Amino acid sequence: MSLFAFAPSHGPRWQLGLQAAIGLTVPIVVLTLLGMPTLGYVAASGAFTVLFAGAAPVVERAKVLPLVGIGLTLSAMAGAYAAAEPWLVSIGIVAIALISSGLAFGFRLGPPGPLFFVLMFGLSAQVIAHSPVTPLEYTAAVAGGCLFAYLVAVSPLLVPRVRARRARPLRELLPGPALDTDAKMLLLRVAIVSVLGVLIGSFVDPARSYWIVGAAIAVIGSAAARKAAFQRGMHRMLGTVLGVGVYALLVLLHPSGLWIALLLGIMQFSVELVVVRHYALALMIITPLVLLLTGAATGQIGSMDVALERIIDTIIGATLGAVSGILHSKPLPKNPPSDVSQ
Repeated sequence: MSLFAFAPSHGPRWQLGLQAAIGLTVPIVVLTLLGMPTLGYVAASGAFTVLFAGAAPVVERAKVLPLVGIGLTLSAMAGAYAAAEPWLVSIGIVAIALISSGLAFGFRLGPPGPLFFVLMFGLSAQVIAHSPVTPLEYTAAVAGGCLFAYLVAVSPLLVPRVRARRARPLRELLPGPALDTDAKMLLLRVAIVSVLGVLIGSFVDPARSYWIVGAAIAVIGSAAARKAAFQRGMHRMLGTVLGVGVYALLVLLHPSGLWIALLLGIMQFSVELVVVRHYALALMIITPLVLLLTGAATGQIGSMDVALERIIDTIIGATLGAVSGILHSKPLPKNPPSDVSQ
């Protein structure tokens, strides 16, 4: 994963990008027109649902994505109701990280793994703390956003030939629960960076702990290889710094109302086109996207203080994730001895 080269393409991603953009944009547009823009930004986070099982056939995504949507909604609900107690948020970050990682690795969910469950928890706590939205309203908006995103993702089933494809049983799509050697190592690393991230966050700012932990988990990814962790750490640091610069330029345009929806949709579409080919470039788009979305939901859009905090938090988290790569599974010998007892 070079900083100066694109990874090979694994097929077109414009369909996934379009679905994610629609899932993000439409709730903002509709609820803004209805006079509830804050709930629109909250519901837009349901678009995270689309990002899972992106390479699977639509008939199989139709089976997997409801579970993802439920997981995201529960994470949001937990964050919303924990928001009033900072200590509960800190405990919740570690708990959500461990539970979502255990399920993602144990059932081989695949990319993006546990990351968005942790972010959903933390973002929910942050928004509730800075907006008049109640936890119940917040949870309902996220649930509605996840449902809408699911309907967008499975809309190709309206085409008969797409619907006619046979889907594997859910137990084959999500085999488990079972943790192999690599999965156990990944879970251990997530546990370590989650606890350390929350402890560091308690000294920096407890409200920012989720971003530190999220950055660390993103760097860990779903590969136990040590080299992958260091490479993703470098990509995340560089991409975030550049992304804050992009955010500063966008703030000069003073985006508001429906223009924010359009801008976020374009950015989300662009992310899905490049994320598998160049992680740093994707982060350069993801960072201003998240800053705009959370800023609009909390009324803090345009705050460069928050943007600079994201750089610090990302550097801390990415460093934790990269250093955790020191812990890695021992490779099997090239010619393992036979064992008649197996």
